[in-house]
Amino acid sequence: MDQHRKAVFLLAMAGCVQFVLLSTTAMFFYPGGTRSDNATADYSFWSNFFSDLGRTAAHSGASNTVSMVLFVTALALAGIVLILFFLAIPHHFKETRLARRFSRIGSFFGVISGICFLGIAAVPSDINLTVHRLFVYIAFTALLVVVICYTAAILKGRTFPKSYALAYVGFALVLAVYLGLLFAGPKAETESAVLIQATGQKIVVYAAIACMFVQAWGAYRLSPSGPHSI
Repeated sequence: MDQHRKAVFLLAMAGCVQFVLLSTTAMFFYPGGTRSDNATADYSFWSNFFSDLGRTAAHSGASNTVSMVLFVTALALAGIVLILFFLAIPHHFKETRLARRFSRIGSFFGVISGICFLGIAAVPSDINLTVHRLFVYIAFTALLVVVICYTAAILKGRTFPKSYALAYVGFALVLAVYLGLLFAGPKAETESAVLIQATGQKIVVYAAIACMFVQAWGAYRLSPSGPHSI
């Protein structure tokens, strides 16, 4: 069983890498257009959202099939490995009652977040924007609960080095600012508002990837090796 968990943690790191590679590739195939300007050419890193990559048609009106397939694949795989990671990681927090409790609560919300990322992939923004946004709101809100709980679990536990809590704290700060922007920031209707929202999304997504890679690496290193591991 320990070997299976170790494989999951390795898979989680691979999931982070594949999302960056596939989503970046998808950007090169996006035909063009942003939420505030349908006439722009290609993908604007700071003015297009990740969700634009998953649209069936670009904002310009052109078919977006290649970009959509690449992005949906990247996000679906990321959602799956996120679920697997949070099902496996509580094993490292068995020593104390508080660590166990915080890790289980954190993993519960981590699984919810992973499911919502699958929902984001399954419901393109140009098919049903309301449902798409709902999945986005739940996914990132759940992640904030995750990082708070796992920060506490690391601090109350005895296995994970306390330095790993710093990665969660850093991500929690970025995520909290982004949630404020998401719920109370300017609506993505003007060019400046789109720039703010899209930039905030890029920052929080890449921060999430970095944080999860670090945590998966830590869990992988701490997992016992060999067929006789208990």
